Amino acid sequence: MSHNQANAAMSSYTEAVEWINSLIPFGIRPGLERIEKLLDAFQNPHRRLRIIHVAGTNGKGSVCSYLTHVLRKGGYDVGTFTSPYITKFTNRIQYNGQDIEEEVLLELANQVRPYVEEMAATELGSPTMFEVTTLIAILYYATVTYPDYVVLEVGLGGRLDVTNVVHPIVSVITTIGHDHMDKLGNTLEQIAYEKAGIIKAGTPVVVGVTQPEALRVIQEVAEAKKSTMYVYEQQFDQMPLYVDEHEQQFRFEGLFRNIEDVTITMAGAHQRHNAAIALMTIELLRQYFALVIDDEDLLEGMKMTSWPGRLEQISSKPRLLIDGAHNPEGAQALAQALDSTYQYEKLHLVMGMIENKNHHDTFKHILPLADTLILTEPNYRSAKDADELYAEVKELANELGLQDAPRITVEKDWKQALRLLLERTNESDLAVVTGTLYLIGDVRSYMLHNKDAEKGW
Repeated sequence: MSHNQANAAMSSYTEAVEWINSLIPFGIRPGLERIEKLLDAFQNPHRRLRIIHVAGTNGKGSVCSYLTHVLRKGGYDVGTFTSPYITKFTNRIQYNGQDIEEEVLLELANQVRPYVEEMAATELGSPTMFEVTTLIAILYYATVTYPDYVVLEVGLGGRLDVTNVVHPIVSVITTIGHDHMDKLGNTLEQIAYEKAGIIKAGTPVVVGVTQPEALRVIQEVAEAKKSTMYVYEQQFDQMPLYVDEHEQQFRFEGLFRNIEDVTITMAGAHQRHNAAIALMTIELLRQYFALVIDDEDLLEGMKMTSWPGRLEQISSKPRLLIDGAHNPEGAQALAQALDSTYQYEKLHLVMGMIENKNHHDTFKHILPLADTLILTEPNYRSAKDADELYAEVKELANELGLQDAPRITVEKDWKQALRLLLERTNESDLAVVTGTLYLIGDVRSYMLHNKDAEKGW
């Protein structure tokens, strides 16, 4: 590729992020040809990295967080690539828990841009925002920071996701559920097939999936690839010992050994599931990849793990939780946690969604628990109209035959909705903001006075 760059190098972080975001209109275009060619131009830096590749409908972010904390506690340097971010673009690309430095991002964006523009002029078309971000992350790890491990979260699906260009040392599939169905197909089998696409020849795969029809699909792919599967409730499991609002303890039961008294501070039964998946992955690395980590560090790493926007309490007077339950399975996990973990007199909710989600099945888990519900709109280009949402929710309340259906209000301005929520919530009540992460991110920044918040993906 030639380097006669038409435009001068970008001179600021803001300019670099604006350029990367300017690629958003190219959408999410499945296929690996563009990213393969781009990586090739940089001498395939991804081949020098030890990667843990994590796919799944829900739980990916939490599993990535557990893995990152445990490996770091064990003294390893860790790169973590996740999406979407909660407050700032650089959150997506971390090294040892710190965001990529703005000037390094600028430097790498300048390195990458000529190749991107050259490709845009060919029949392959412009690389997408996610392709360019992935390329920058890989270059950051392979040429700037050199971590021992890279924890890499799949952006969308698996098989055709940009990140699937890598050859990991272990693959992880957390859960299968109904999300991005416009892109990934309508049945659990189809979605499972997409996620199973991250399984590589001879690379072990840790699977948290429990639905038999989805598991069958994953198993077929694993057998064809001669990949050993470690399946939740089969090769590993967890037994709850003690649960409250602030922490929970369980025993991990694994193929190689059991680990007693694992404590985590993330709430909800689904977090024990996520923690067990992370522990099985660590155990595999110990068993087959010479990972050395003391049990004391392992347990400490699990305990200190947190992940913003997942049943996170951001205010205590009144108690306010935020949770990005943006699909039916996330909503079910939230409902179970509200039911089993939290004590309250009344439950007051604010919810906002984006267009492409399965709203009916998401709300059916939440509605029966709510005393009041405020529908709002995230400050995001494909926000779901709150009035339309109101009509859907009303219909659903009738369909569920809820005798004392929640009091439902529409307040399109999310800041006003939040104000209303906090006014309604007495000391013995619980307030929850849930729905799309775009809303969660804004509410979190606003409540924690984080002026650094940027918008987007």
